[in-house]
Amino acid sequence: MEAVDGPAGDRRGEKAEAYDSPSSKKAFITFVIGGPGSGKGTQCSKISEAFGFAHLSAGDLLRKEILSNSDNGVMICNTIKEGQIVPSEITVGLIQRAIESTDMDKFLIDGFPRSDENRIAFEKIVGVEPDLVLYFDCSEEEMVKRVLSRNQGRVDDNIETLKKRLEVFNEFNVPVINYYRGKGKVCKIDAVGTEEQVFEKVRPIFANLRYVTIVDLLSGCLDQKSSSYLCS
Repeated sequence: MEAVDGPAGDRRGEKAEAYDSPSSKKAFITFVIGGPGSGKGTQCSKISEAFGFAHLSAGDLLRKEILSNSDNGVMICNTIKEGQIVPSEITVGLIQRAIESTDMDKFLIDGFPRSDENRIAFEKIVGVEPDLVLYFDCSEEEMVKRVLSRNQGRVDDNIETLKKRLEVFNEFNVPVINYYRGKGKVCKIDAVGTEEQVFEKVRPIFANLRYVTIVDLLSGCLDQKSSSYLCS
């Protein structure tokens, strides 16, 4: 497992900027990245239950949008069937709406960003970077086996679409991982093993984090200029 690189102080400046906008939602954001079948959704559920995070699945938000019969629904459905990436502004808009619709202030954003374009759009539209990036590393052979055996009735759970999704993941997700690794925000998890075995690799990361939220600031625990969400 790779620890988060760099001291928390390196990120204090960018977080302090977020506090300057009273209309913005102050939240601890974790991006959760991994190929199809890497187990990221299952692990997000476990993290949410154990550590009180809101779990937002980009894929689930898109599938709900399809079922809502919105103007974008058909386009989203066709894009997912092709194993391609839905336009960033649509996905980011759904994520932002989900964040703003809850009083919770710790979020797992599961299956996002899927490309540098996604990343840039999120940072521009939402106005913050993630505090942490959790990357589930799994072999393609294992991911294919898991996806084809889960039988959840998803339109993208077939071998043809899966091959395209893996190609897209390798082409577009790796640059995202490398970008955030350069900023010291990536924790890489070996995703091979049972659900419980993998979670035991994940648990220490969140058990050792301390979170500073807007509540702490309002109570005078920290000065805005020196605040940091992540203290390892």
